[in-house]
Parts: sequence; structure tokens; C-alpha cells
Amino acid sequence: MVERDDKVRAGPVLNVKRKTLQPIILENIKSGSIISTDEFKTYQNLGKLSYEHGVVNHSAMEYARGIHHVNSMEGYWSPLKNSIRGTHIHVSQRHLWKYVSEFSFRYNMRKKPGAMFPFLVASLELPHLKDD
Repeated sequence: MVERDDKVRAGPVLNVKRKTLQPIILENIKSGSIISTDEFKTYQNLGKLSYEHGVVNHSAMEYARGIHHVNSMEGYWSPLKNSIRGTHIHVSQRHLWKYVSEFSFRYNMRKKPGAMFPFLVASLELPHLKDD
């Protein structure tokens, strides 16, 4: 999930069935929000919940419909998928969350790339060096 022009929240899920994704959506997206998705079947009933739901039909080569598009989310997934295909070739399900977390961090820091390294270094807990 990505809030337009803001941060992404992503993670591996067991499957893409409605009973798996719907609780995640309800837990993370405020009631009354506008949600834009592609035509994936799992998202079809979001308008029946407490959301305004707009759909773009990628299979019909539609990429925007009024205010609705999923370009922001695709801008997140593309570098992650390309990294897995190109650099890592394959990642195990056990460690997938680490890759998703890394690319979520990169995406969320995209507007201040110079702050990435100092933020990471500041977050490390370095052991104190002792004189023996």
C-alpha cells in the first residue's frame, strides 16, 4: 500500500485471496479513504466496504481513470522486482521480508536520499571498544 506522494507499507503475504488481503487493508487504510487498484478480483468489493474505490483496467491497456491510477505502487514494486531478477536471481520466502523492507526504506527515503546513510549509521548499535 502506498499513500499517494507519501510512504509505502509493504510486506509478504501468504496468498492474494480476499480473506487474506481484506483484513490487512481494513487494518491499514482509514475508513472513508479513496483507494485506487487494478482490476484484480480480490479488490472488487472494496467499494462495498467503507472506501471510495476506483479501478484501472490494465488488461485493457488503461493506466489511469480520472484520479485513479496505481503508478505510485508500481513505482515501488518495479525496482524491487528488478533487483530480485537481476542481482539476487531468487530470494527465499523466509527472507523475502528483508528485501521488501529494504526497498520500502529506499522508497520512503526517496525525497531525501542524502539522509539514507546517516540514518542507517545512527540506527546501528555499535559495541564499545574496550582497552584490554
